[in-house]
Amino acid sequence: MAERRGIRRRRKKDEEATQAEASKEAVEQEAAEEKAEASDEQAAAEAAETENGEAETAKQAAAEEEAEAEAAEAGGEPEAEEEDATTAEEKTGRRRRGSEVAPARKATTPAPRTADGAIAVRASAKYIRCAPRKARLVVDHIRGRPVEQARAILTNTPRAASRDVLKLLDSAIANAENNHELVADELVVGQAYVDEGPTLKRYRPRALGRATRIRKRTSHMTITLTTTDGNA
Repeated sequence: MAERRGIRRRRKKDEEATQAEASKEAVEQEAAEEKAEASDEQAAAEAAETENGEAETAKQAAAEEEAEAEAAEAGGEPEAEEEDATTAEEKTGRRRRGSEVAPARKATTPAPRTADGAIAVRASAKYIRCAPRKARLVVDHIRGRPVEQARAILTNTPRAASRDVLKLLDSAIANAENNHELVADELVVGQAYVDEGPTLKRYRPRALGRATRIRKRTSHMTITLTTTDGNA
């Protein structure tokens, strides 16, 4: 009985193997047929494209010959001028964005003036990470000074706030020169003040498990430049 069962199992395995091989062969044949059909379709499409291209080239050549014949009969000069005009229009139409002519610069706006008639060009910087008390010590040195003298004072002042005040002064000078076309040598620091900004609260550990508050203060700085004589 055991031998018969083993023989039956072997026969089943052999039959399954033959069926698998037959299915593989069928799949391979189908794939080969599909490839052959795709290659035939591609060849037919290429042939149709070549035929269409040849027909188009023939039509273009015939049209060019007719145009040349007409131009020869009429003298040829007007059509040549028209072609030159069309090519120029196409070139101008296909011009890149970067090559377009830059628009004219807008006229400068008149400088703001105070009630006395003096020019007042303002620049402000907000949320500067510096205590207002320390910044006021630097700002007091340049109030009422000419621009060049104020810049010299700020560059030689050994305080951290002097860098921020110098940047603000340069910004005010740039506003006067670029926006209102004023001369920097004729300007004076008319107003310079520092307002207190929001305070950041931080904490640090101390002895016996305590915590101490740290206040990181900020400042709002403003500088106004005016003319020496009050007239522009």
